[in-house]
Amino acid sequence: MHELALPLLIGLIAVALAFDFLNGLHDAANSIATVVATRLLKPVHAVAFAALCNFAAYFLTIAFPSLHKVAETIGQGLIEKDLITPAVVFGALVGAMFWNVVTWLKGIPSSSSHALVGGLIGSGVAHAGLTGVQWTGLNKTLMAIVLSPTLGMILAMLIMLASSWMFRRATASGAEKTFRALHLVSSGAYSLSHGLNDAQKTMGIITVLLYSTGYLHGKFEVPHWVAISCYIAIALGTLTGGWKIIETMGSRITKLSQHQGFSASLGGSIILFTASWLGIPVSTTHTITGAVVGAGTARRASAVRWGVAGNVVTAWIITIPASAAVGALFYAVTTLF
Repeated sequence: MHELALPLLIGLIAVALAFDFLNGLHDAANSIATVVATRLLKPVHAVAFAALCNFAAYFLTIAFPSLHKVAETIGQGLIEKDLITPAVVFGALVGAMFWNVVTWLKGIPSSSSHALVGGLIGSGVAHAGLTGVQWTGLNKTLMAIVLSPTLGMILAMLIMLASSWMFRRATASGAEKTFRALHLVSSGAYSLSHGLNDAQKTMGIITVLLYSTGYLHGKFEVPHWVAISCYIAIALGTLTGGWKIIETMGSRITKLSQHQGFSASLGGSIILFTASWLGIPVSTTHTITGAVVGAGTARRASAVRWGVAGNVVTAWIITIPASAAVGALFYAVTTLF
């Protein structure tokens, strides 16, 4: 247990909630990319809709408490929880926030989730060396970097093909009307799954901070006030919106129809709900990008602007190493005081 004055603890929790807010701001585009690209909703309405669905995930976890497994993976599945100190948490959060701000300013839809994972790994290794790394949790997180966008792409393509066959006899106007309604529902489901998976990452950080400082005893479990605070923070961040990233996600990668928007958001939500159930902290950015590419490719491969998609993938590859380096650096700074 690492002693920490209450004001410092409150300050670190505030930093964690600031990261959660920034996560929502940074990842707002993930929730509303398809509805903005298809002009199903105006951007301001889409952002409000996504924020509401982000917060609604809180009520989903009340009904199904087992969906909080992602928080457990972040809190004790990447770095041994008994080795985590307040300085490690500080380094992890600052490393992740630094990378989020850089990519946000550049309009690059990188992963807030993997920025946090990188920051935590970098800060944790700087503190305790490689012995503290929980390789099982880290390996499944790294595997998800490849699997979530790939499965999202495949699933979106399959949904496109299956729904095309189902509506093969419908009139163009009738199909368009139906897919507009289905797209709104699937977009809401995606925003719900986004809030569910992403808010838990900050919950895990705050919970392990409380555990490491002796304010949480017994079973490693997310306190109720931590959960609701994180869902509020990410919803407010989403409400603020990340307009530069929305441009990339919504139109620069590929142009979408209502049919494709429905397929992409439904495919993405299935991946995220499954990952939350399994306790895997996947990237909502990676998942929806893969799904958007899959929906675009189902129309024709040339519909996807592969150069833009390639730049996005490059950002994914360097996110964990970059945020890990910054996390280690800021951990080192704390040792000077």
